[in-house]
Amino acid sequence: MNACGSSRWSALRWLALGACSLAAWLVPVWPSPAGAAPPPGPSGYRLLGADGGVFSFASPFEGSAASDATKCPANPPGRAMPHGSCSAIAATPDNGGYYILNAFSGAIFTFGDAVSYGQPAGSGPYSGPSEFWPTAVALAVTPDGLGYWVLEVGASGLGSVQGFGDAQYFGDEVSAHVAHNGVPVGIVGSSDGKGYLIADSDGGVFAFGDALFSGSMGAQHLNAPVVGIGRNAPGGYWLVAADGGVFSFGDAPFGGSLGSLRLNAPIVGIVPNAAGAGYWLAAADGGVFALGQAPFFGSMGGRPLAAPVVAAST
Repeated sequence: MNACGSSRWSALRWLALGACSLAAWLVPVWPSPAGAAPPPGPSGYRLLGADGGVFSFASPFEGSAASDATKCPANPPGRAMPHGSCSAIAATPDNGGYYILNAFSGAIFTFGDAVSYGQPAGSGPYSGPSEFWPTAVALAVTPDGLGYWVLEVGASGLGSVQGFGDAQYFGDEVSAHVAHNGVPVGIVGSSDGKGYLIADSDGGVFAFGDALFSGSMGAQHLNAPVVGIGRNAPGGYWLVAADGGVFSFGDAPFGGSLGSLRLNAPIVGIVPNAAGAGYWLAAADGGVFALGQAPFFGSMGGRPLAAPVVAAST
C-alpha cells in the first residue's frame, strides 16, 4: 500500500466546455476472436438518482431500480436518506449493462449484461441492528467484467473493501490503519484488475495492490470536499470536488474545471471519456458538463427529478 502524502495540482483551473451536440455517438461493433473480451458498445454516460432512477445519454438504457420501490427506498430505518438509498452505478466493460448499489443494505442490482457475483447485504457487518451497518458508497467492476469491488464506510470512518467474483482483495484503509481527515467517496480498479485506488473526501488517495499512486490533494486546502475519482486508461486519475474543481494526477490530462463558476447544484461525480481525453462532471440537479474532448450528449438539468442525482458512470 502506498500512503498518500505528496500532492500537486497538475494544471491551472480553466474552463473548457466540450462541444454540445445531441447527435448519437455510434461505435461500430466487430466480431471478437474466440475468448476475447467483447468490444465496447456506444459509450456516453448514465446518471443515477438516489431513488434508483437511471438516465442514459449515448449509452444503452437497460432498466431502472426506481421501477421497484423496494430497491432504493427513502428513509430506511436507522438512516437519514430522505431522497432514496441508492448510492452508486458502475457499467460493465462492454457498456452493455450496469450495477446499482444500495448504500443502506449493500444490495446490488443488475441490468443488461451485468452478472451478479454476490453482495455484502445480509452477511457479516450487515447483521444485527441496522444503525450499526456500514454504508456502501461505491462499486468498481474488474476489467474483464467477471467481478467487482464494493467500498464501504464503517463507524471508524475508514474504508473497507469486499471483492466478489474475480475481484481480489488487496487491503483497505481499515487493514492498513491509515491516517485520514475525510471519509471514503470512491474506488477505481487498476487496468489489470490487480489493485485499486480509494479516494477520500479530503483529497487523500490510497493505493492497494499494483495500483500506482501518482499524488493526491491530501493535506491541501480545498474549497469543497472531493466527491469522486475517475481513472484514465494509461494509469493516471482525476479527483473532482463538489464545487466542480478537478485535479489531475499521473498521465491523466487536465481538460478543465468548474471551480471558478457558480453552480446550481453540487457536483456528485466524474465520468472519464472512453478515449481518455476528457471527462464529464455530473451535478445533483442532473446537469452534465463536458470538459476536454468529451462530447456533450444531453442532461437532466432544468427538468424535474423525483430524487437528486447521486452518481454517474459510462
